[in-house]
Amino acid sequence: MTAAPTDTRNSAPAARDGKGRPSVEELLAAAVGAVPGGAERPGQRAMAEAVHAAAESGDHLLVQAGTGTGKSLAYLVPALLVDGPVVVSTATLALQNQLVEHDLPRLAEATHKLLGRRPTFAVLKGRHHYACLAKLESSSEEEPDDALFETGSSGGTKWLGEAGRLGKQIQRLQDWALESDTGDRDELDPGVDETAWRQVSMPARECVGASRCPYGTECFAEASRVRARAADIVVTNHSLLAFDMLGERNIIPPHSLLIIDEAHELADRVSGAAQAELAPDVVDRVARRARTLVDTEDADSLSQTGEALGTALVEAPEGRLTNGLPAVLREPLTLLDAAARRALERIGEVRADDSDPVRKQQVKVSLTELSATAQRLLTESPHDVAWISGSPSAVGRGGRRSLVVAPLSVAGTLANRLYDERTVVATSATLTLGGRFDVVAKGLGLETKNDGGEKQPWTSLDVGSPFAYRKQGILYVAAHLPRPAASGLPDGAADELVDLVKALGGATLGLFSSRRAAERAAEVVRARTDLTVLLQGEEALPILVRRFREERATCLFGVMSLWQGVDVPGEACQLVVIDRLPFPRPDEPLAAARAAAVDASGGSGFASVSVPIAAVRLAQGVGRLIRSHGDKGAVAVLDSRLATPRGYASFLRDSLPPLWYTTKPEVVRAALTRLSKS
Repeated sequence: MTAAPTDTRNSAPAARDGKGRPSVEELLAAAVGAVPGGAERPGQRAMAEAVHAAAESGDHLLVQAGTGTGKSLAYLVPALLVDGPVVVSTATLALQNQLVEHDLPRLAEATHKLLGRRPTFAVLKGRHHYACLAKLESSSEEEPDDALFETGSSGGTKWLGEAGRLGKQIQRLQDWALESDTGDRDELDPGVDETAWRQVSMPARECVGASRCPYGTECFAEASRVRARAADIVVTNHSLLAFDMLGERNIIPPHSLLIIDEAHELADRVSGAAQAELAPDVVDRVARRARTLVDTEDADSLSQTGEALGTALVEAPEGRLTNGLPAVLREPLTLLDAAARRALERIGEVRADDSDPVRKQQVKVSLTELSATAQRLLTESPHDVAWISGSPSAVGRGGRRSLVVAPLSVAGTLANRLYDERTVVATSATLTLGGRFDVVAKGLGLETKNDGGEKQPWTSLDVGSPFAYRKQGILYVAAHLPRPAASGLPDGAADELVDLVKALGGATLGLFSSRRAAERAAEVVRARTDLTVLLQGEEALPILVRRFREERATCLFGVMSLWQGVDVPGEACQLVVIDRLPFPRPDEPLAAARAAAVDASGGSGFASVSVPIAAVRLAQGVGRLIRSHGDKGAVAVLDSRLATPRGYASFLRDSLPPLWYTTKPEVVRAALTRLSKS
């Protein structure tokens, strides 16, 4: 849209709705007009109107909005017409920063005259993102992190040098906190490493609460919550939303409208928040911290249970515990539960007049979590999945083994806790799988009855994408290749990759199913071409992405984190290569357990669990190609299974952007050659 709407906004009276407010249409026109080069997009307008209607009616809404729709403005604009705070939850830090640093300031500036006030917004992060004044006060007395005692090559320790560096970082953090208005780690420049930040930040579970903390009235985290309660729009993340929902902690302010962007990620984040882990090093750390609060005998008992757990974990097989809890683990878990509960009894209640209530609360919370996790594992609930993480050989190389337990499904949790007393709008570029919303809706709990025996009513809308996919891109499936078998990159796929990369001359993003495959791909392309190949893991990912964006005769190869986290519009990325269909591996415990549960009930775990997971991952990977109106190129899938005319292959193709489809290698190579010369 041209600048006309902005001029009209400043000179003509605003159209008003029944409540005397400007219309969604006019607010959207003003917002789009304030964006450099902004243009009206039918999908964006349809989405904005649908979000506004949902907020008015209270009906939950799923909206698929393809890349380029401008969905952020499409949900932020109607949010301005909602009384009270609107909460926007995102999955990635990049989108959260985009909203807070760019979209919302520009929106407030563009619409304040129409609204008769300037909209306000705030960002709400987990407590550990903020410096804790109580921890800062005692950080010089804290015991050093275990990592500082790693043995060096000469057999000595690195403590002296590391301690000096850590001390300098903590001193800088103390000085910074005295000057900072927010205590937000993201405002610390230059930053500090994770070890230093842990010394001055407080995990939410260990916080004593503002009323019992001597620094409660000055707390940075509490101040962020006060700002959030006063804002029109609050931007948070899925992890904090899940933590708040599961713990019923009322961190996020009361609200009538919740907008979940990148909604395809929500169920996994809730599963992560509901997951618990036990590891010997964690038990040992808690035992050491408890020594000043309990008898020596009780602390020794707790430490010994950690050692017994470590021994048992080395003996137990890696992976999912399919036949119940092994006997070798049951005894140390029982002893751990008893030792943790006995230590809790010794410590007693946290009182305001305790000499160090913060430390006491930390130890109590840690002991409570040890006991609760041990009991959860011992219960062997059919609603949980348990597995052992880490191989026995990793322990000898400085790695670790741990016991992990997570919910088999979070659909029931979401059905009961996400939708009551607020309207939910869930949006993403990948909400339809196989052309339908019902698969994602089921994962979000919308197809599950809540404790009252009811399903939540919901509607859906697919606003499409402004991109002309069939004219801008090709989906090429290498149907002539054998079905992939062993992990890694087969010779035929490697040859195909080299031919495609040579035809284009670089500008290739390679998305691989394993590190082994990515490394083989890099090795082959480096040996057979003169192109620069950037391999994930050889440098920090932001550096690799920046080089890939700036140097056209370059390839960037990597694994799953690249499938969603890379946004490189333009000529820098004109070929996306996917080595195989991204089905979950057999050793992914949660996916395997969920598929087995469906099989046991008479269904198909592969169709109900594995195929939808692959569809989301594949759609995200394919979506790396077309990021703007001028983009052109091809996606090459080196897995012949996608060419099958029926069954899951058809479902997967129906879940992808509608690129022009071919299985002829000579066609795609010719197109890439022409593209390289244009």
